[in-house]
Amino acid sequence: MFWSKNAQSSLEGMEVAEKCRIEAEELYRSGRYHCAEAVLAVVRNHFRPDLPEEVVQMASGFGGGSGSGCMCGAVSGATVGLGLVLREDKKLIAHLTRELHAWFKGKYGVTCCKTIRTGNDKGICPVLTGEVAGKIAEMLSWKVESKHLSAISA
Repeated sequence: MFWSKNAQSSLEGMEVAEKCRIEAEELYRSGRYHCAEAVLAVVRNHFRPDLPEEVVQMASGFGGGSGSGCMCGAVSGATVGLGLVLREDKKLIAHLTRELHAWFKGKYGVTCCKTIRTGNDKGICPVLTGEVAGKIAEMLSWKVESKHLSAISA
């Protein structure tokens, strides 16, 4: 019975991840948000809806590689999102940030916006924004659910 509950939670986490992927890509394509803002907006909407929408403005400077073109804004937005959701658990935030970077580098080779956009046209940005939002939602769904199950069994 415990396994079936975990399987159900995992399925729900995957559904949330797919919703987040689609939503972030749509937000980016709308022109109202850039990569970092779209990812952070989705994290806020699904994991911290208690926070005001203005919190998304915290990521405004991260688009296009934080002005310098280096760190992908979607990854930056996801990193801020980890802090918003997991708050005081700095070790977990650091661990998941490393995990996110490793996943992203495995998929795109680098986390540098300039390098990614040199090998691709800007059309890749909405897609990778959605993928990052989906990945971070998957990670957060699993971590939030794990903490919830630990609290129940304690």
